[in-house]
Amino acid sequence: MELIKSKDNGTFKFIKKLKSKKYRDAEKLFLAEGVKFLDFTKEPQMIIISEEITIDEKLQERLDKFSSRKIILDGKLFDQITSQENSQGVIIVYESNLISEEELNANNIVVLNKVNDPGNLGTIIRVADAAGFKDILITKGSVDCYNEKTVRSSMGSILSTNIYYIEEERVVEFLKNRNYKVIATALEKDSIPYTSMKLEEKNAIIFGNEGNGIEKFIIENSDEKIIIPIYGSAESLNVAMASGIVLYEVRNKLNK
Repeated sequence: MELIKSKDNGTFKFIKKLKSKKYRDAEKLFLAEGVKFLDFTKEPQMIIISEEITIDEKLQERLDKFSSRKIILDGKLFDQITSQENSQGVIIVYESNLISEEELNANNIVVLNKVNDPGNLGTIIRVADAAGFKDILITKGSVDCYNEKTVRSSMGSILSTNIYYIEEERVVEFLKNRNYKVIATALEKDSIPYTSMKLEEKNAIIFGNEGNGIEKFIIENSDEKIIIPIYGSAESLNVAMASGIVLYEVRNKLNK
């Protein structure tokens, strides 16, 4: 393994730049932190280990699975790139897996409109993956799916999920042209309980911004609007929690 101890090292500078969305987009790479990521099969571009952790037999076995470049990084330098207070001392560099329009072709997809909280986005990606939805369409203006908190919250599902970013004003046309039934989660007068939604051969389930919900023009052009009834005194549900409830209902209906 390589040992890097200087802040002037080119590789260290390169890794540090990947904490910025601008550089992640340019290089088509992102950072994932935690030993758990070594349990996935996706081959990393690079594995960075803090000099301050002990590489025991179990960790060495995990590292040996990959032919990736492996770096031991000075502890103080590692502290400059970690995003966690109590880091496990492992950061992995992966190639991004954003897809093109042509590749987004599943019969049932998740659409996210201006979801801004990175933890929410990561949790939704995890929930969608768990419920069997691999394709996620995200409108631009949402948080970056490769934000370090998003990646961490996805618990690895970011590695196996297909994500495509689209301009907000194009999303309805995009879905209609591909014959998706557009189902919006929205608090409208004509919204029906989510358990009553009717699915077609192709369905797009839309979730909106944490504070403002789905943009009005998208709601107005949806084929069906659904709500999760609130039986207690809570004002609303967190969007990540709502996505879990709705997507598992969709999965149950699809499995019947």
